[in-house]
Amino acid sequence: MDISILFEDESFLAINKPVGVVVNRAESVKGETIQDWMEQQYPIFVHQQGETPEQSAFVDRSGVVHRIDKETSGILLIAKTIISFIELQRQFKEHIIKKTYLAIVHGELVPKEGEVRAPVGRLPWNKERFGIGPGGKDSVTKYAVVKTIEKEGEKLTLVSLYPETGRTHQIRVHMKYINHPLLGDYLYAGRKTSRDDREWAPRVMLHAWKMVLQHPQTGKELAIDAPIPDDMNSIIPFVG
Repeated sequence: MDISILFEDESFLAINKPVGVVVNRAESVKGETIQDWMEQQYPIFVHQQGETPEQSAFVDRSGVVHRIDKETSGILLIAKTIISFIELQRQFKEHIIKKTYLAIVHGELVPKEGEVRAPVGRLPWNKERFGIGPGGKDSVTKYAVVKTIEKEGEKLTLVSLYPETGRTHQIRVHMKYINHPLLGDYLYAGRKTSRDDREWAPRVMLHAWKMVLQHPQTGKELAIDAPIPDDMNSIIPFVG
């Protein structure tokens, strides 16, 4: 795989995950994953065994600290040491890491700034999907409109999203909840809409764009950006 490295030192690296690549290995996953790539590039993860639960998680996940969906592009953090792995996971858990995503959604988003605060949980009748409900976990996503255009006969909005929590499919579920599903979202945009989207927008239009964290060794603030992918820029060019 051709993986672009955005930042790297002796403790961790940040990569720009390509569209279509799965992060973690699983029995249901076919093809090379980010974990496979890590073990090829950094043999320290091969044939190791952890003595503690934290060490086992570090080895079993080949240092991958968090995850983003297969069709989502952008920043992914991978630890090279157990200390960095534990520290970066702590920062995610305690919401120290600040994330900015870029998405293209259906419709004109009004007001231009706001937040979605609604509990997200797995739907009991479909293990692949998540939704809003009383059994879900508290979830908050703030947003700010970047640009609105008309394309393919409807209005689309390019929007910056700031998830304050990190639930699975949180952004996708929250935008669907306010009737602005992501372009190309096969799970949440609706069957007809997603089918029509896929004729010209080949994936879920979501990009893990920016991240601000504390360096796991030095504690200094570190800002990382992942270039906006061509497939998104070709639909709504980013200016700013």
